[in-house]
Amino acid sequence: MAQVTVEINGRRYQIACDDGQEAHLTRLAAYIDKQVGELVGTVGQIGDARLLVMASLMISDELSDAYSELEILRGGTDAVTARRKADDKMAERIEALAQRVESFALKLEEA
Repeated sequence: MAQVTVEINGRRYQIACDDGQEAHLTRLAAYIDKQVGELVGTVGQIGDARLLVMASLMISDELSDAYSELEILRGGTDAVTARRKADDKMAERIEALAQRVESFALKLEEA
């Protein structure tokens, strides 16, 4: 296991992570620090615990929005797939009708 030192709201924290994940963990901590910094600018220094809870809620809200958008996109993909299947069925029906019309036309010519 690797150890990474991150800084959030001016405080340093030692965090363990899997080998190779150090840079990723550092980026995540920087994002949290940015969120906390924005909160400090809005509400002031109200304590690390409270700031981290508020930042966690803000990030959770962003994640919730991202999940909602993903579901919409997945639903859109399902709708496109369903539409393509319906179009394929319609094309098959049109082809069958065209063959029947040709068959009737041939019978009329023979009569």
